[in-house]
Amino acid sequence: MIRALSMLAEDIREKSRWCYKGESPRDLAKTLMTDGTFSMIVYRLMQGSRDMNLGTLEAVFNKVNGVFGNCIIGRGAEFGPRFVLFHANGVVINGKVRGGEGIYLHHEVTIGNNERGETPKLGNNIHFGAGAKVIGNVTLGDGVRVGANAVVVHDVPNDTTVVGIPAKPVKRRDYPAEKKT
Repeated sequence: MIRALSMLAEDIREKSRWCYKGESPRDLAKTLMTDGTFSMIVYRLMQGSRDMNLGTLEAVFNKVNGVFGNCIIGRGAEFGPRFVLFHANGVVINGKVRGGEGIYLHHEVTIGNNERGETPKLGNNIHFGAGAKVIGNVTLGDGVRVGANAVVVHDVPNDTTVVGIPAKPVKRRDYPAEKKT
């Protein structure tokens, strides 16, 4: 549980930096009241319950997130620190998804498996625009940007922006994802 709470603290600080450009007590308090933060908290509590082998409590937090947060993050989904939900409304994430650090989601994002049960793998520092979908056995590299309403069904290399249905690359950045500010 300590690992999950530590990541939650970093999640909230990161969201505060994005939304309010700082981490002052006032910025952090505003962040706690913004849309999506409730679902971030409940997800980390679910993750901590799983770490402690408390399956029933994990299931309770999963239901709480669905009912009160309008956000479905499957039991078993794993994300590193800086997992940020700007708007949790309509977010659906399959329980087999694995993501790195710095995963940023807007509303109505779906990250899931296909009919064969193949699930996406996510690198670090990935941004998902509103309504983005990532389906199947695809890998998104570090620094990827998925445009609003894009449907990703193929691998996306590092530092690439994809848009459209199906998503296609439109921009590749010349700098590595970890050097961005």
